[in-house]
Amino acid sequence: MSDFLLIHGSCHGAWCWDDLIPHLNGLGHKARAIDLPSHGQDRTPASEVTLDLYAEAIIAAIDTPVILVGHSMAGYPITAAANLAPDKISALVYLCAYAPMPGKSLAQMRRMAPTQPLLDAIIVDDQRVTFSVDPTKAAEKFYHDVPPEKAAWAISQLGPQPILPQETPLTPTHGLPCHYIRCTEDRTIPPEFQVTMTTDWPANNVTEMPTSHSPFLSAPAQLAQHLHRIAGQAKPTSVSDV
Repeated sequence: MSDFLLIHGSCHGAWCWDDLIPHLNGLGHKARAIDLPSHGQDRTPASEVTLDLYAEAIIAAIDTPVILVGHSMAGYPITAAANLAPDKISALVYLCAYAPMPGKSLAQMRRMAPTQPLLDAIIVDDQRVTFSVDPTKAAEKFYHDVPPEKAAWAISQLGPQPILPQETPLTPTHGLPCHYIRCTEDRTIPPEFQVTMTTDWPANNVTEMPTSHSPFLSAPAQLAQHLHRIAGQAKPTSVSDV
């Protein structure tokens, strides 16, 4: 049995993992999710949110070592948390997420991708503190293979995303085992860029799912099986430069 801590991506909250958690529990694992600062039910002002604050919130939520799963932009917070307290984490899982390149910010990595599929759906607030996703385009970008009623519910839960954490450079220093789950039908982070980010990773540390950017809603049972397999790997190979 493993303990999973699930970290949401941009504009999301702990709510996005609701369908996955029962499947992980059914496989004998413990699984829980948290809201990052200013997301979901957390009331931290967006203007106060930093990448360090994200990392500190994650570490504060851990008592015993966890497999830390980060979706999308949460690749940066989980990496920062691993840098901060590697003893509290047994492995990192990047779920169609940004796996930080040394010295680069998430915003820089986003611009490195061969296409910018999310760009036309982004609405930046007047103070440039947060951005939101156009609700009329969210289903197309995030949830195109999610049942319509579930997608509508998810869109109703989306909130503003603080910009500063995504403009903060990060260099991984933790040395922990890392795994990646690519989503081959992703319309947010181009699948080919997910390949680029994991080109030098051991093959056994990379999995593919034929889903959108949100497999926790479109294929939670299959995602749970992939996480179960990752948890069962006795000695995953460390990826020190992701």
